[in-house]
Amino acid sequence: MSKPVSPEMTHSAQPTLSAWSAYKRLLGYVLQHRLVFCVSIVGFVLFALTQPAFASLMEYMVDSVDNSDGAARTIIPIAVLAIFMVRGVGFFLGNYGITYVARRVIHQLRVDIFDRLLVLPARFYHRNASATLLSKLTFNVEQVTGAATDALKIFVREGLTIVGLLAYIVYLNWQLSLVFLTVGPFIGWVVNRASKRFRSISTNLQDSMGQVTASASEAIKGYEVVRVFGAQDQERQSFSAASNNNRQQAMKLALAESISTPLLQMIVAVAMASLIYLALHPSIINTMSAGQFIAFITASGMLTKPLRSMTEINSILQQGIAASQSIFALLDEKPETDQGTKSIGRAKGLITFENVDFSYDDQPLLSKVNIAIQPGQVVALVGRSGSGKSTLVNLLLRFYDPQGGRILLDGNNIQDLKRVDLRRQVALVNQQVVLFNGTIAQNIAYGAMFDTSKKHIMAAAKAARVTEFTDRMSLGLDTMVGESGVLLSEGQRQRIAIARALLKNAPLLVLDEATSALDTESERHIQAALDEVMVGRTTLVIAHRLSTIEQADVILVMDQGQLVEQGSHQQLVAEQGLYAHLHQLQFQSTRGV
Repeated sequence: MSKPVSPEMTHSAQPTLSAWSAYKRLLGYVLQHRLVFCVSIVGFVLFALTQPAFASLMEYMVDSVDNSDGAARTIIPIAVLAIFMVRGVGFFLGNYGITYVARRVIHQLRVDIFDRLLVLPARFYHRNASATLLSKLTFNVEQVTGAATDALKIFVREGLTIVGLLAYIVYLNWQLSLVFLTVGPFIGWVVNRASKRFRSISTNLQDSMGQVTASASEAIKGYEVVRVFGAQDQERQSFSAASNNNRQQAMKLALAESISTPLLQMIVAVAMASLIYLALHPSIINTMSAGQFIAFITASGMLTKPLRSMTEINSILQQGIAASQSIFALLDEKPETDQGTKSIGRAKGLITFENVDFSYDDQPLLSKVNIAIQPGQVVALVGRSGSGKSTLVNLLLRFYDPQGGRILLDGNNIQDLKRVDLRRQVALVNQQVVLFNGTIAQNIAYGAMFDTSKKHIMAAAKAARVTEFTDRMSLGLDTMVGESGVLLSEGQRQRIAIARALLKNAPLLVLDEATSALDTESERHIQAALDEVMVGRTTLVIAHRLSTIEQADVILVMDQGQLVEQGSHQQLVAEQGLYAHLHQLQFQSTRGV
């Protein structure tokens, strides 16, 4: 079914979360698994404690040599084994635990995004390219792994290691440890400036990845049109430009990382050099034993690796935060509203449009439309493209709500009905058939009909003439259709969609040019099946080929959002109005062929 097209294919306006708010919200997902997270923290604590323990062991080993302590020969090897055993256990608990939590977070985010996508209004999908949304679901969510896994793991493990080593250094000589406090403000300034740059570039990088996905998706899906119209060079240039933009953003991020990380490491190196210089001063070295001095230098040297690792996590963290902001903006999109509270049984099929007005992006599409459709009637909607035919059906199915007037089903305002209850009353066959990667049977018994018996599926398939081609297939109805039904012809896909509608057995049937993709003989068979299924149902037929709706009970002629004519085929032809004009054009076109 066609949709109103907005010229603004942009993201809907959503206030952007601050970096800290986004990260706190991300940590909320982490804390849903607080038990495993706490175990991983314990593991990292054990890992971190082994660093100052090893430095302390160096102090004991040097002092035992000076004091000729014979017991050290036994104690030191045992201590080394114990330290590395604790280190291994700590590493396993910390690394596996934090990775477990992170992957659970990624899974939950993906599920939450997909759940949100299932309930967002039609307007959202008209404003956002599907490839961009898929990029959020795949690429952006993986970027969160950096903030939820790598950055958090490094921050906790290396941070605790730094705290442990600093505590030991303070214990050995608190005056010398003050050197690190002098470089703190410089490190903070560099990190702050770099964070803003990383976050900005990361947002652009994620957007550029969406452009790459969109460009590739369009060319792949439309490969026939691309080749027939010789647009390979055009599509190649479009994809190359999108990919090059992605490359440029990645290089900007790499440049920022390549500048900030060495700068931070240089600041740390200055602090370390100053520390060693001061430690070797006679007034300082005379206050410590040989073991304490070696332990101090060892612990100071051990600080370089965790400090270096800490300087490298900023870019990872900012990429994750930028991805989190993008994801949470989508999760904060308002779902399809439903104030309806009424539930009804099987509808009789009385449909009434009363003074219905509808505009999309300030463009009027319907104006003061009044229609009364009796139960069991077959009503055809005809008119030029953009006249409002599909918009009427979109409103009936509540993909949109009218700005004025109301729509009634059996005397009930459809806005008072639960959406799920309203849509349960309708079977739909789109002009653009939608099939899902699965078997033919699964596509017929789709959604709420998934547990339908094989017998009923077969009956619907026979009625829609699906079995005419499945009987020639080795797997029959269990044949896979491929992505979007790519393994089937367009006519075969349309028959499956008709079988799906037949199986639903709803009181309202909407056919959007349901036989347009069929050859003449198949159309005759399908039309006979449709004529049979229309009995006792209210049927709306959106028709472009007027020859298919000449037997309709009522034909509604739309033009520029208004109902301009209605009546039977014979009445409308006799009136010599718009319908007669359109019918004459098609008749002449058919004769010309």
